[in-house]
Amino acid sequence: MVTNNATLGIVLVDHGSQHADANDMLIEVARVLGETFGAAIVEHAHMELARPTIEQAFAACVARGAEHIVVHPYFLAPGRHSTVDIPRMAEEAAARFPGVTHIVSEPLGLDARVIEVVMRRIEQALRPGPSHR
Repeated sequence: MVTNNATLGIVLVDHGSQHADANDMLIEVARVLGETFGAAIVEHAHMELARPTIEQAFAACVARGAEHIVVHPYFLAPGRHSTVDIPRMAEEAAARFPGVTHIVSEPLGLDARVIEVVMRRIEQALRPGPSHR
């Protein structure tokens, strides 16, 4: 267990998109997570279709002083990307940095807080207004 946030790196990984707005959202999530986590080193990465890659984000964490990196698949379900592809890509990235440990976390999954957000989005969609369709 890492107790020193100054040496903890976090790589948030989404699928990646050809749409800049979708990719930019992960940048904001990483920024907010970094503020919330305190001194943790947080980078974002896209599995494909956009940069930075997992390898680039992993290297950026190490360059910023990370000694242990948690790669978090920013996905809802534990599918092939979060259980096979991302762990393989993280392992390949880590191979360049002997002495830096890493682990891949579970995706978001089933959590009451995720359900709360879904319910909030549904309630927002049902409200009359400019975004109502």
